[in-house]
Amino acid sequence: MPTANELRQGFLDYFKGHGHAIVPSSSLIPQADPTLLFTNAGMVQFKGVFLGEERRAYTRAASSQKCIRAGGKHNDLENVGHTGRHHTFFEMLGNFSFGDYFKEEAIHFAWEYLTRVVHLSPERLWVTVYKEDDEAYTVWEKKVKIPAARLVKCGEADNFWQMADTGPCGPCSEIHYDQGPGVPGDPFPNGEGDRVMELWNLVFMQYHRDEKGTLHPLPRPSIDTGMGLERLAAVVQGTVPPGREGHAPSAPQAQHRHRHGVGAPRGRGPGQDEQL
Repeated sequence: MPTANELRQGFLDYFKGHGHAIVPSSSLIPQADPTLLFTNAGMVQFKGVFLGEERRAYTRAASSQKCIRAGGKHNDLENVGHTGRHHTFFEMLGNFSFGDYFKEEAIHFAWEYLTRVVHLSPERLWVTVYKEDDEAYTVWEKKVKIPAARLVKCGEADNFWQMADTGPCGPCSEIHYDQGPGVPGDPFPNGEGDRVMELWNLVFMQYHRDEKGTLHPLPRPSIDTGMGLERLAAVVQGTVPPGREGHAPSAPQAQHRHRHGVGAPRGRGPGQDEQL
């Protein structure tokens, strides 16, 4: 059974074998970027490249980025403490294309890695796509041949990603993994509980959103993907959801959690909020 270190290295080796430069994790404090408090995604260090303001010696990259789930947009901070899959600190595995390949190739890489490299069962994988992204939907349906029952169109809240209120953004396809009935939760993506867990988000960077909320096409449509190393390790190793036992706490545990406000709704626990 591969360790987390082996999975991290295997991910980077896979993309290195497909022409990607391996880029070290950047600082948790973004440099010269007033829009973010902390680095919350692997694409942060490439923001200038996506916007066409910076050029690198490569057009494909992969990294394992250290992230903090605070600051920016779509960070799911409110879910910390309520699910087993949202950590305050985590590592994000990602592959990136800067005007090189686009949707079809990104989808192919992700599917091949999950089903042929780490050998996840295709029957346990669901895919959600942005409701207006017919191009990505067609690739999943016709090329990958995801059954219609596990290929779901969703709205902007779930399948349109942006790093912050302004900056690079675009529609996304998310790959979810069904951990089975032994894990509490709904048997479909974006439901309650941890049973069907988002594993990998493939963002198709096509736009820049300005201060007025207007979308402008990027000079070079690009790819930004992110997959939590902890989540990948949990499903590959067949363990319970990361950070959570797959059962209700015992009575003493429940009493302790109640006294200290663990799991209480935001602003209603003894401390009136959750801690980072």
